[in-house]
Amino acid sequence: MENQRILVTGGAGFIGSHLVDALVEQGNQVIVIDNLISSTTEYIQPHIDSHSIQFIEADIRDEKCMKLIEGSLDFIFHFAADPDVRESVFTPLTSFDHNVKGTMNLLELGRQKEIKGFIFASSGGTLYGDVESFPIKETDLLKPISPYGASKAAGEMYISAYANSYQFKAVSLRLANIFGERSNHGVTYEFFHRLSTNPAELKILGDGQQKKSYLHVSDCVKAVITVADIIESQSKYYDYYNVGSEDWITVDNLARGLEDIMGLKAVKHSFQGGTKGWVGDVHLLLLSIEKIKALGWAPSLSFTEGLKKYVHWMKLETH
Repeated sequence: MENQRILVTGGAGFIGSHLVDALVEQGNQVIVIDNLISSTTEYIQPHIDSHSIQFIEADIRDEKCMKLIEGSLDFIFHFAADPDVRESVFTPLTSFDHNVKGTMNLLELGRQKEIKGFIFASSGGTLYGDVESFPIKETDLLKPISPYGASKAAGEMYISAYANSYQFKAVSLRLANIFGERSNHGVTYEFFHRLSTNPAELKILGDGQQKKSYLHVSDCVKAVITVADIIESQSKYYDYYNVGSEDWITVDNLARGLEDIMGLKAVKHSFQGGTKGWVGDVHLLLLSIEKIKALGWAPSLSFTEGLKKYVHWMKLETH
Protein backbone atom coordinates (compact mmCIF):
# COMPACT_ATOMS: atom_id res chain seq x y z
CA MET A 1 0.00 0.00 0.00
CA GLU A 2 2.37 2.68 -1.32
CA ASN A 3 1.95 5.65 -3.69
CA GLN A 4 -1.81 5.18 -3.86
CA ARG A 5 -4.54 7.82 -3.83
CA ILE A 6 -6.68 6.85 -0.85
CA LEU A 7 -9.89 8.17 0.68
CA VAL A 8 -10.29 7.53 4.42
CA THR A 9 -13.75 8.20 5.84
CA GLY A 10 -13.87 8.93 9.56
CA GLY A 11 -10.18 9.72 9.28
CA ALA A 12 -10.22 12.23 12.14
CA GLY A 13 -11.65 9.68 14.56
CA PHE A 14 -10.18 7.04 16.83
CA ILE A 15 -9.13 4.19 14.51
CA GLY A 16 -9.26 6.38 11.41
CA SER A 17 -6.62 8.85 12.61
CA HIS A 18 -4.22 6.02 13.49
CA LEU A 19 -4.82 4.55 10.02
CA VAL A 20 -4.13 7.92 8.39
CA ASP A 21 -0.79 8.07 10.25
CA ALA A 22 0.17 4.67 8.84
CA LEU A 23 -0.94 5.41 5.27
CA VAL A 24 0.90 8.76 5.19
CA GLU A 25 4.04 7.13 6.58
CA GLN A 26 3.93 4.64 3.70
CA GLY A 27 3.94 7.47 1.16
CA ASN A 28 0.32 7.46 0.05
CA GLN A 29 -1.72 10.45 -1.07
CA VAL A 30 -4.49 10.55 1.54
CA ILE A 31 -7.83 12.35 1.47
CA VAL A 32 -9.72 12.42 4.76
CA ILE A 33 -13.44 13.05 4.96
CA ASP A 34 -15.06 13.47 8.39
CA ASN A 35 -18.11 15.35 9.65
CA LEU A 36 -16.41 16.00 13.02
CA ILE A 37 -19.63 15.19 14.90
CA SER A 38 -17.78 13.06 17.44
CA SER A 39 -14.18 14.13 16.80
CA THR A 40 -11.93 17.06 15.96
CA THR A 41 -8.95 17.44 13.64
CA GLU A 42 -6.58 17.32 16.66
CA TYR A 43 -4.89 14.03 15.75
CA ILE A 44 -4.54 14.70 12.02
CA GLN A 45 -3.78 18.43 12.30
CA PRO A 46 -0.02 17.93 11.81
CA HIS A 47 -0.77 16.20 8.49
CA ILE A 48 -3.12 19.02 7.48
CA ASP A 49 -0.56 21.68 8.41
CA SER A 50 2.20 19.94 6.46
CA HIS A 51 -0.12 19.43 3.45
CA SER A 52 0.58 15.69 3.57
CA ILE A 53 -3.18 15.01 3.47
CA GLN A 54 -6.25 16.73 2.09
CA PHE A 55 -9.00 17.21 4.69
CA ILE A 56 -12.66 17.63 3.77
CA GLU A 57 -15.22 18.38 6.48
CA ALA A 58 -18.38 16.79 5.13
CA ASP A 59 -20.96 14.12 5.89
CA ILE A 60 -20.99 10.89 3.88
CA ARG A 61 -24.79 10.75 4.24
CA ASP A 62 -24.97 13.74 1.90
CA GLU A 63 -24.69 12.60 -1.71
CA LYS A 64 -23.43 16.05 -2.70
CA CYS A 65 -20.28 15.65 -0.59
CA MET A 66 -19.11 12.87 -2.90
CA LYS A 67 -18.63 15.52 -5.59
CA LEU A 68 -15.98 17.12 -3.38
CA ILE A 69 -13.65 14.19 -4.14
CA GLU A 70 -11.87 15.38 -7.25
CA GLY A 71 -9.61 13.41 -9.54
CA SER A 72 -8.84 9.70 -9.56
CA LEU A 73 -9.11 7.40 -6.57
CA ASP A 74 -7.41 4.04 -5.96
CA PHE A 75 -8.80 2.86 -2.63
CA ILE A 76 -11.51 3.73 -0.13
CA PHE A 77 -11.01 2.90 3.56
CA HIS A 78 -14.49 3.28 5.06
CA PHE A 79 -14.19 3.88 8.82
CA ALA A 80 -16.93 6.48 9.30
CA ALA A 81 -19.94 5.25 11.27
CA ASP A 82 -22.44 5.96 13.98
CA PRO A 83 -20.67 3.66 16.49
CA ASP A 84 -23.13 3.69 19.39
CA VAL A 85 -24.62 0.20 19.64
CA ARG A 86 -26.66 1.05 22.73
CA GLU A 87 -28.13 4.24 21.24
CA SER A 88 -29.03 2.49 17.96
CA VAL A 89 -31.81 0.67 19.80
CA PHE A 90 -33.47 4.03 20.48
CA THR A 91 -32.55 5.73 17.18
CA PRO A 92 -32.48 2.95 14.57
CA LEU A 93 -33.07 5.30 11.64
CA THR A 94 -30.02 7.36 12.58
CA SER A 95 -27.91 4.20 12.64
CA PHE A 96 -29.32 3.20 9.24
CA ASP A 97 -28.67 6.66 7.82
CA HIS A 98 -25.02 6.72 8.84
CA ASN A 99 -24.08 3.10 8.32
CA VAL A 100 -26.16 2.01 5.33
CA LYS A 101 -26.94 5.15 3.33
CA GLY A 102 -23.44 6.50 3.98
CA THR A 103 -21.91 3.24 2.80
CA MET A 104 -24.08 3.24 -0.32
CA ASN A 105 -22.89 6.75 -1.21
CA LEU A 106 -19.28 5.63 -0.92
CA LEU A 107 -19.88 2.54 -3.02
CA GLU A 108 -21.40 4.73 -5.71
CA LEU A 109 -18.33 6.96 -5.52
CA GLY A 110 -16.10 3.90 -5.82
CA ARG A 111 -18.03 2.67 -8.85
CA GLN A 112 -17.78 6.05 -10.57
CA LYS A 113 -14.07 6.39 -9.79
CA GLU A 114 -13.37 2.77 -10.85
CA ILE A 115 -11.42 2.11 -7.66
CA LYS A 116 -9.12 -0.87 -7.12
CA GLY A 117 -10.29 -1.68 -3.62
CA PHE A 118 -12.75 -0.95 -0.81
CA ILE A 119 -11.87 -1.74 2.84
CA PHE A 120 -14.76 -1.63 5.32
CA ALA A 121 -14.61 -1.41 9.12
CA SER A 122 -17.35 -3.85 10.02
CA SER A 123 -18.23 -5.32 13.42
CA GLY A 124 -17.38 -8.65 15.00
CA GLY A 125 -19.73 -9.04 17.93
CA THR A 126 -22.79 -7.14 16.75
CA LEU A 127 -22.72 -8.79 13.34
CA TYR A 128 -22.88 -12.36 14.68
CA GLY A 129 -25.18 -11.63 17.64
CA ASP A 130 -25.70 -14.25 20.34
CA VAL A 131 -23.91 -17.46 19.43
CA GLU A 132 -23.40 -20.73 21.29
CA SER A 133 -20.03 -21.93 19.99
CA PHE A 134 -16.69 -20.14 20.33
CA PRO A 135 -14.48 -18.90 18.81
CA ILE A 136 -16.80 -17.45 16.16
CA LYS A 137 -15.75 -18.25 12.59
CA GLU A 138 -16.33 -16.05 9.54
CA THR A 139 -18.58 -18.78 8.13
CA ASP A 140 -21.01 -18.57 11.07
CA LEU A 141 -24.42 -17.08 10.37
CA LEU A 142 -24.96 -13.35 10.79
CA LYS A 143 -27.67 -12.85 13.43
CA PRO A 144 -27.46 -9.23 14.64
CA ILE A 145 -29.49 -8.35 17.72
CA SER A 146 -29.18 -4.55 17.49
CA PRO A 147 -30.01 -2.04 14.74
CA TYR A 148 -26.31 -1.14 14.69
CA GLY A 149 -25.37 -4.76 13.98
CA ALA A 150 -28.05 -4.95 11.28
CA SER A 151 -26.70 -1.79 9.65
CA LYS A 152 -23.19 -3.28 9.49
CA ALA A 153 -24.56 -6.52 8.03
CA ALA A 154 -26.48 -4.54 5.40
CA GLY A 155 -23.32 -2.62 4.57
CA GLU A 156 -21.43 -5.87 4.01
CA MET A 157 -24.14 -7.19 1.70
CA TYR A 158 -24.09 -4.06 -0.45
CA ILE A 159 -20.29 -4.09 -0.58
CA SER A 160 -20.38 -7.70 -1.77
CA ALA A 161 -22.95 -6.81 -4.43
CA TYR A 162 -21.03 -3.79 -5.70
CA ALA A 163 -17.65 -5.55 -5.72
CA ASN A 164 -19.03 -8.41 -7.79
CA SER A 165 -21.22 -6.27 -10.05
CA TYR A 166 -18.57 -3.66 -10.83
CA GLN A 167 -15.53 -5.88 -10.45
CA PHE A 168 -13.37 -4.23 -7.82
CA LYS A 169 -11.86 -5.94 -4.79
CA ALA A 170 -13.43 -5.38 -1.38
CA VAL A 171 -12.86 -6.59 2.17
CA SER A 172 -14.85 -6.33 5.38
CA LEU A 173 -12.89 -6.40 8.62
CA ARG A 174 -15.07 -7.73 11.42
CA LEU A 175 -13.49 -5.99 14.38
CA ALA A 176 -13.53 -7.07 18.01
CA ASN A 177 -13.60 -4.39 20.72
CA ILE A 178 -10.84 -1.99 19.69
CA PHE A 179 -9.38 0.19 22.44
CA GLY A 180 -6.41 2.46 22.96
CA GLU A 181 -5.06 5.96 22.65
CA ARG A 182 -7.41 8.56 21.11
CA SER A 183 -10.53 6.57 21.99
CA ASN A 184 -13.18 8.57 23.83
CA HIS A 185 -15.79 5.87 24.29
CA GLY A 186 -16.10 2.23 25.30
CA VAL A 187 -16.06 0.35 28.59
CA THR A 188 -12.38 0.99 29.41
CA TYR A 189 -12.73 4.73 28.81
CA GLU A 190 -15.92 4.90 30.88
CA PHE A 191 -14.45 2.87 33.76
CA PHE A 192 -11.29 5.00 33.89
CA HIS A 193 -13.27 8.21 34.20
CA ARG A 194 -15.75 6.79 36.72
CA LEU A 195 -12.86 5.55 38.87
CA SER A 196 -11.09 8.89 38.55
CA THR A 197 -14.21 10.55 39.95
CA ASN A 198 -15.00 7.91 42.59
CA PRO A 199 -12.08 5.55 43.33
CA ALA A 200 -14.05 3.73 46.04
CA GLU A 201 -16.89 2.29 43.97
CA LEU A 202 -17.51 1.33 40.34
CA LYS A 203 -20.98 0.84 38.89
CA ILE A 204 -21.06 -1.80 36.15
CA LEU A 205 -23.89 -2.41 33.70
CA GLY A 206 -24.83 -6.10 33.64
CA ASP A 207 -23.62 -8.77 36.06
CA GLY A 208 -19.92 -8.28 35.30
CA GLN A 209 -19.65 -11.69 33.66
CA GLN A 210 -20.01 -10.41 30.11
CA LYS A 211 -16.93 -11.86 28.44
CA LYS A 212 -15.33 -10.32 25.37
CA SER A 213 -12.08 -10.01 23.44
CA TYR A 214 -10.24 -6.70 23.12
CA LEU A 215 -7.57 -5.56 20.67
CA HIS A 216 -5.26 -2.56 20.92
CA VAL A 217 -5.64 -0.02 18.12
CA SER A 218 -2.01 -0.44 16.99
CA ASP A 219 -2.65 -4.12 16.23
CA CYS A 220 -5.94 -3.22 14.55
CA VAL A 221 -4.22 -0.82 12.15
CA LYS A 222 -1.55 -3.43 11.35
CA ALA A 223 -4.35 -5.85 10.47
CA VAL A 224 -5.97 -3.27 8.18
CA ILE A 225 -2.68 -2.66 6.36
CA THR A 226 -1.99 -6.41 6.11
CA VAL A 227 -5.29 -7.00 4.35
CA ALA A 228 -4.99 -3.88 2.19
CA ASP A 229 -1.57 -5.02 0.96
CA ILE A 230 -3.01 -8.23 -0.53
CA ILE A 231 -6.45 -7.01 -1.58
CA GLU A 232 -5.64 -6.67 -5.29
CA SER A 233 -4.37 -10.25 -5.45
CA GLN A 234 -7.26 -11.88 -3.56
CA SER A 235 -9.12 -14.44 -5.65
CA LYS A 236 -12.61 -13.22 -4.74
CA TYR A 237 -14.08 -9.82 -5.48
CA TYR A 238 -15.37 -9.72 -1.91
CA ASP A 239 -13.86 -11.28 1.22
CA TYR A 240 -14.05 -10.82 5.00
CA TYR A 241 -11.86 -11.37 8.04
CA ASN A 242 -12.36 -11.44 11.77
CA VAL A 243 -9.88 -9.15 13.57
CA GLY A 244 -9.42 -9.64 17.30
CA SER A 245 -7.39 -11.30 20.01
CA GLU A 246 -7.21 -14.95 20.99
CA ASP A 247 -8.30 -14.42 24.58
CA TRP A 248 -11.28 -12.87 26.29
CA ILE A 249 -11.90 -11.28 29.65
CA THR A 250 -14.94 -10.65 31.83
CA VAL A 251 -16.00 -7.06 32.42
CA ASP A 252 -15.43 -7.57 36.16
CA ASN A 253 -11.85 -8.74 35.59
CA LEU A 254 -11.25 -5.93 33.10
CA ALA A 255 -12.24 -3.47 35.81
CA ARG A 256 -9.92 -5.17 38.32
CA GLY A 257 -7.02 -4.99 35.86
CA LEU A 258 -7.70 -1.33 35.24
CA GLU A 259 -7.82 -0.64 38.96
CA ASP A 260 -4.45 -2.36 39.46
CA ILE A 261 -2.85 -0.17 36.79
CA MET A 262 -4.40 2.93 38.37
CA GLY A 263 -3.09 1.88 41.77
CA LEU A 264 -6.55 1.48 43.32
CA LYS A 265 -7.29 -1.10 46.00
CA ALA A 266 -10.50 -2.67 47.34
CA VAL A 267 -12.83 -0.90 44.90
CA LYS A 268 -16.42 -1.97 45.45
CA HIS A 269 -18.23 -3.18 42.33
CA SER A 270 -21.99 -2.68 42.10
CA PHE A 271 -23.87 -4.36 39.26
CA GLN A 272 -26.95 -3.11 37.45
CA GLY A 273 -29.10 -5.36 35.27
CA GLY A 274 -28.95 -9.00 34.24
CA THR A 275 -26.49 -10.89 32.06
CA LYS A 276 -26.41 -8.09 29.48
CA GLY A 277 -25.33 -4.50 29.93
CA TRP A 278 -28.15 -3.16 27.74
CA VAL A 279 -30.63 -4.14 25.03
CA GLY A 280 -28.64 -5.22 21.97
CA ASP A 281 -25.50 -6.02 23.98
CA VAL A 282 -23.60 -9.09 22.79
CA HIS A 283 -22.43 -10.39 26.15
CA LEU A 284 -20.07 -13.11 24.86
CA LEU A 285 -17.52 -12.45 22.12
CA LEU A 286 -14.47 -14.39 21.00
CA LEU A 287 -13.58 -14.31 17.30
CA SER A 288 -11.59 -16.93 15.43
CA ILE A 289 -8.67 -15.14 13.77
CA GLU A 290 -7.13 -18.12 11.99
CA LYS A 291 -8.07 -16.73 8.56
CA ILE A 292 -6.23 -13.42 8.95
CA LYS A 293 -3.33 -15.11 10.74
CA ALA A 294 -2.76 -17.07 7.53
CA LEU A 295 -1.86 -13.71 5.93
CA GLY A 296 0.96 -13.26 8.45
CA TRP A 297 -0.79 -11.00 10.98
CA ALA A 298 -1.17 -11.72 14.68
CA PRO A 299 -1.72 -9.51 17.75
CA SER A 300 1.55 -8.26 19.22
CA LEU A 301 0.28 -6.57 22.40
CA SER A 302 -1.41 -8.41 25.25
CA PHE A 303 -4.53 -6.85 26.72
CA THR A 304 -2.62 -5.78 29.84
CA GLU A 305 0.17 -4.17 27.79
CA GLY A 306 -2.36 -2.31 25.67
CA LEU A 307 -4.32 -1.25 28.74
CA LYS A 308 -1.20 0.23 30.35
CA LYS A 309 -0.55 2.31 27.22
CA TYR A 310 -4.15 3.48 27.13
CA VAL A 311 -4.24 4.42 30.83
CA HIS A 312 -0.98 6.36 30.44
CA TRP A 313 -2.53 8.30 27.57
CA MET A 314 -5.77 8.97 29.45
CA LYS A 315 -3.84 10.28 32.45
CA LEU A 316 -1.97 12.72 30.21
CA GLU A 317 -5.24 13.81 28.58
CA THR A 318 -6.88 14.58 31.94
CA HIS A 319 -3.99 16.73 33.23
